[in-house]
Amino acid sequence: MSRREHVLIVEDDASLSALIREELEDAGYRVKTAASVKATQDALHRHPPALVLSDLRLPDGDGMTLLQTARRLDPPPAFVMITAYGSVNTAVQALKAGADDFLTKPLDVDHLLVSIGRALEHHRARAQVRHFRSLLDESGFHGLLGHSPPMRTLFEQIRVVAEAQGPVLIVGESGVGKELVARALHAESARRDGPFLAVNCASIPGELLESEFFGHRAGAFTGAAGARRGLFDQADAGVLFLDEIGDMPAPLQAKLLRVLQDGRIRPVGGREDHQVDVRVVTATHRDLDALRWDGRFREDLYFRLEAFIIRVPPLRERGDDVDLLAGRFLQRYAAALGRDAPDISPAVLQRFGDYPFPGNVRELQNAVERAVTFCRDSELKLEHLPARMRRANAARADAEMLPEPLRAGSAPAPLADVTRRYVRHVLDQTQGNKRRAAALLGISRRTLYRYLDEE
Repeated sequence: MSRREHVLIVEDDASLSALIREELEDAGYRVKTAASVKATQDALHRHPPALVLSDLRLPDGDGMTLLQTARRLDPPPAFVMITAYGSVNTAVQALKAGADDFLTKPLDVDHLLVSIGRALEHHRARAQVRHFRSLLDESGFHGLLGHSPPMRTLFEQIRVVAEAQGPVLIVGESGVGKELVARALHAESARRDGPFLAVNCASIPGELLESEFFGHRAGAFTGAAGARRGLFDQADAGVLFLDEIGDMPAPLQAKLLRVLQDGRIRPVGGREDHQVDVRVVTATHRDLDALRWDGRFREDLYFRLEAFIIRVPPLRERGDDVDLLAGRFLQRYAAALGRDAPDISPAVLQRFGDYPFPGNVRELQNAVERAVTFCRDSELKLEHLPARMRRANAARADAEMLPEPLRAGSAPAPLADVTRRYVRHVLDQTQGNKRRAAALLGISRRTLYRYLDEE
């Protein structure tokens, strides 16, 4: 990304201040200047900079006073001290007080630029960690965590659909938390005091599905020594959650449709129907519409289920929710091991932001559990993550799946225009998440910002 950070130069030597300003502006920084403690304190509160470059001795005080003022800001800026009166004791004092670096006059311009770049990088890393810690205070929504726009939309959909009584279809990729959405629907509904039963249609042998759903009478089939209540009876006055509905055999689909239409079931081996009051919530990661066209899912059942469809967003569309979830998983698994939760290093937070998480929340959860288990330090580092996440190019393969921003046959355009349009397209696809967009493009966020600034 481009160097658009705001730097405040505090120097009473006008010629030196002008020289430093020119060098920093040439390097791409936005620069303001001040020549006294009072003017600097006013500037710090009016327009807080990303970094303060301050002389130690000033006409009305010293740079140590400004350092203390800067450290009280929220967030505090990076701080680099410069002086012609350098000594080891003075440097140690400044660094202990919170300065990021200490330079002596005469200044070497290359060294100055390196020092500022390093200090700003540390400043961004600290801001990222502070943001991560602030997320840990985020409250959840019936077990669902997130404050991103897609999740706020999801929470509102749950509240609205919970007031209805018809069947619900929850769609989304594997690992996004579809069962948690079903439980939130139950908790928000008038059925909250009734039972909530969950069953995975793909985990029950086909020959037992009908008995599992509707129960059976004694002697209904070989091995049925006694009668058994089915899931619909057990969920009466509550919610029955059918996960992976796309794997349900066709004969059972017909019987499920009948239950959804009239609320009546008949146990296997029984002679009479009886009424049940169950709200059916289904979920799938498969494309039911495609299965319908292929003849593998009943069309009439599909249309019955599609009245209320809730889409759960994949983790890659949820921005900083990744950090929030990682923090909660970190606390959970550290507590389970009887340890204090380690801090998450800025490098790990950066990797979480760049990684596409094809396995969604479940993959993040498993990765954090593994990392906490192997971490014996006070900080969770890249080396504790699974190998696929440690690879720097892990997110690039996902970029190849993005559509081209320009359609075939469009008029030729300058390469720079095409590049900017494609960068904007990818940013739109990631819903403004610059970390994710940069990872997909295979560029740094600094380069990404440069393209955006040129628009």
